[in-house]
Amino acid sequence: LSLVYQPLVDIKLNKITGAEALIRWNHPELGIISPLEFIPIAEETGMINPIGQWILHTAIGQCKQWVDAGHTDLLIAINLSAVQFNNPLLVTMINTILHEHQLPADNLELEITESVAMINIDLTIKQLKSLADAGIRLSLDDFGTGYSSLSYLKRFPVDILKIDRSFVKDIPADSNDMEITAAIIAMAQKLKLDVVAEGVETIEQVEFLQNNNCYIVQGFYYSKPIAESELPKLYKKLNDAPNIASSK
Repeated sequence: LSLVYQPLVDIKLNKITGAEALIRWNHPELGIISPLEFIPIAEETGMINPIGQWILHTAIGQCKQWVDAGHTDLLIAINLSAVQFNNPLLVTMINTILHEHQLPADNLELEITESVAMINIDLTIKQLKSLADAGIRLSLDDFGTGYSSLSYLKRFPVDILKIDRSFVKDIPADSNDMEITAAIIAMAQKLKLDVVAEGVETIEQVEFLQNNNCYIVQGFYYSKPIAESELPKLYKKLNDAPNIASSK
């Protein structure tokens, strides 16, 4: 197992603000195996707990290296599985790992999907509140594809909504996706939440998002997931480049 990191880019400032840690399994015989295949099996067998703990240690430790190298504003985003999120010792474990690596809590963003959030509403609110009280940023991932209602959304102490790539990939060809994406952005602003668009691959998508006041994106337009050593290089390269979105 190894981790790669997909940059989160502020298209208004032309700057990398952080990266999402993504797990990879390069099997010696089968080659690259998608997390979509092995993570459900890991959850069923209980292996997700040691794997999840390794991801947290590795990604948080890596972010601390970036911070120590002078990139103090970079955050690391880590997705939690249902099993991890429902662990009653989750908050204690994460606080311990942050303390071990001496990483400030506000450099960490934890993501849960809508479907995970809706498994046990009371537990979700309790866990999110405890994490928020610890100073950790919280994100609702794959927004728009799950089952959460606005009545629950306003009760979840999250900081960020991540628009699922399924709504972004057909912009500008699909007018319905454009309307849905614009509506999610507007709703997030009304709720005073930040919004991140996933799966951004074209300049047209960048321009649409910027015109609708969504400024944080991730996707192949800026970078595929990369090794930890490549992120500082991309950080400098992007900062030194003209802001393509703003120049159009």
